[in-house]
Amino acid sequence: MKRLLLIGVALAALTVPAAAADKLLNASYDISRELFEQVNEAFVAAHPGVTVDQSHGGSSKQARAILEGLEADVVTFNQVTDVDALVKGGFVSDDWKSDFANNASPFYSFPSFLVREGNPKGIKD
Repeated sequence: MKRLLLIGVALAALTVPAAAADKLLNASYDISRELFEQVNEAFVAAHPGVTVDQSHGGSSKQARAILEGLEADVVTFNQVTDVDALVKGGFVSDDWKSDFANNASPFYSFPSFLVREGNPKGIKD
Protein backbone atom coordinates (compact mmCIF):
# COMPACT_ATOMS: atom_id res chain seq x y z
CA MET A 1 0.00 0.00 0.00
CA LYS A 2 2.85 2.38 0.87
CA ARG A 3 4.40 1.80 -2.56
CA LEU A 4 1.08 2.50 -4.26
CA LEU A 5 0.73 5.76 -2.36
CA LEU A 6 4.28 6.86 -3.17
CA ILE A 7 3.81 6.18 -6.85
CA GLY A 8 0.40 7.82 -6.78
CA VAL A 9 1.89 10.93 -5.20
CA ALA A 10 4.60 10.99 -7.86
CA LEU A 11 2.04 10.76 -10.66
CA ALA A 12 -0.33 13.23 -9.01
CA ALA A 13 2.52 15.71 -8.95
CA LEU A 14 2.27 15.81 -12.73
CA THR A 15 -0.20 18.59 -13.28
CA VAL A 16 -1.83 17.95 -16.61
CA PRO A 17 -4.50 20.40 -17.69
CA ALA A 18 -7.25 18.49 -19.50
CA ALA A 19 -7.16 20.98 -22.37
CA ALA A 20 -3.43 20.38 -22.91
CA ALA A 21 -3.48 16.58 -22.91
CA ASP A 22 -6.63 14.53 -22.52
CA LYS A 23 -4.84 11.21 -23.13
CA LEU A 24 -1.53 10.14 -21.61
CA LEU A 25 0.57 7.07 -22.38
CA ASN A 26 2.51 5.45 -19.54
CA ALA A 27 5.30 3.18 -20.82
CA SER A 28 6.16 0.86 -17.99
CA TYR A 29 7.87 -2.41 -17.12
CA ASP A 30 5.65 -5.44 -17.46
CA ILE A 31 5.20 -6.62 -13.89
CA SER A 32 3.74 -3.25 -12.89
CA ARG A 33 0.65 -3.63 -15.10
CA GLU A 34 -1.86 -4.29 -12.30
CA LEU A 35 -0.30 -1.70 -10.02
CA PHE A 36 -0.62 1.04 -12.60
CA GLU A 37 -4.19 0.09 -13.42
CA GLN A 38 -4.97 1.15 -9.83
CA VAL A 39 -2.67 4.19 -9.87
CA ASN A 40 -4.11 5.36 -13.19
CA GLU A 41 -7.65 5.15 -11.80
CA ALA A 42 -6.67 7.44 -8.92
CA PHE A 43 -4.85 9.82 -11.27
CA VAL A 44 -7.81 10.03 -13.66
CA ALA A 45 -10.20 10.63 -10.75
CA ALA A 46 -8.07 13.62 -9.71
CA HIS A 47 -7.86 14.93 -13.30
CA PRO A 48 -11.32 14.81 -14.88
CA GLY A 49 -11.26 14.48 -18.65
CA VAL A 50 -7.82 12.84 -18.72
CA THR A 51 -7.34 9.18 -19.60
CA VAL A 52 -4.21 7.10 -19.16
CA ASP A 53 -3.28 4.30 -21.56
CA GLN A 54 -0.59 1.78 -20.71
CA SER A 55 2.21 0.18 -22.70
CA HIS A 56 3.95 -2.65 -20.87
CA GLY A 57 7.02 -4.75 -21.60
CA GLY A 58 10.51 -5.11 -20.26
CA SER A 59 11.78 -1.62 -19.40
CA SER A 60 14.70 -1.97 -21.84
CA LYS A 61 12.22 -2.87 -24.58
CA GLN A 62 10.07 0.11 -23.62
CA ALA A 63 13.10 2.43 -23.72
CA ARG A 64 13.98 1.18 -27.21
CA ALA A 65 10.39 1.64 -28.35
CA ILE A 66 10.49 5.28 -27.19
CA LEU A 67 13.81 5.83 -28.93
CA GLU A 68 12.21 4.39 -32.07
CA GLY A 69 9.10 6.57 -31.91
CA LEU A 70 6.67 5.41 -29.20
CA GLU A 71 5.18 8.68 -27.96
CA ALA A 72 5.08 8.00 -24.21
CA ASP A 73 4.11 10.86 -21.94
CA VAL A 74 5.23 9.13 -18.74
CA VAL A 75 7.77 6.37 -18.16
CA THR A 76 7.84 4.22 -15.06
CA PHE A 77 10.90 2.01 -15.33
CA ASN A 78 12.60 -0.18 -12.76
CA GLN A 79 16.11 0.19 -14.18
CA VAL A 80 18.13 3.39 -14.11
CA THR A 81 20.06 2.19 -17.16
CA ASP A 82 16.87 2.34 -19.21
CA VAL A 83 16.21 5.94 -18.18
CA ASP A 84 19.86 6.67 -18.99
CA ALA A 85 19.22 5.33 -22.52
CA LEU A 86 16.49 7.98 -22.84
CA VAL A 87 18.98 10.59 -21.59
CA LYS A 88 21.45 9.58 -24.31
CA GLY A 89 18.64 9.74 -26.87
CA GLY A 90 17.77 13.29 -25.81
CA PHE A 91 14.34 12.45 -24.37
CA VAL A 92 15.23 13.08 -20.71
CA SER A 93 17.54 15.64 -19.14
CA ASP A 94 20.75 14.27 -17.67
CA ASP A 95 19.87 15.67 -14.24
CA TRP A 96 16.46 13.94 -14.14
CA LYS A 97 17.06 12.38 -10.72
CA SER A 98 17.30 15.78 -9.04
CA ASP A 99 13.75 16.61 -10.16
CA PHE A 100 12.31 14.06 -7.72
CA ALA A 101 12.35 13.51 -3.99
CA ASN A 102 14.88 11.00 -2.66
CA ASN A 103 16.91 11.28 -5.86
CA ALA A 104 14.09 9.54 -7.80
CA SER A 105 14.08 6.46 -5.56
CA PRO A 106 10.91 6.37 -3.45
CA PHE A 107 11.43 2.67 -2.65
CA TYR A 108 13.60 -0.27 -3.56
CA SER A 109 12.60 -3.50 -5.21
CA PHE A 110 14.03 -6.77 -4.03
CA PRO A 111 14.45 -9.96 -6.00
CA SER A 112 12.50 -12.95 -4.75
CA PHE A 113 13.46 -16.57 -5.17
CA LEU A 114 10.78 -19.22 -5.28
CA VAL A 115 11.71 -22.80 -4.57
CA ARG A 116 9.91 -26.10 -5.03
CA GLU A 117 7.65 -27.24 -2.25
CA GLY A 118 9.69 -28.42 0.71
CA ASN A 119 12.81 -26.64 -0.62
CA PRO A 120 14.53 -29.97 -1.43
CA LYS A 121 17.88 -28.30 -2.26
CA GLY A 122 17.92 -26.26 0.98
CA ILE A 123 18.25 -22.89 -0.79
CA LYS A 124 18.71 -20.02 1.69
CA ASP A 125 18.99 -16.25 1.39
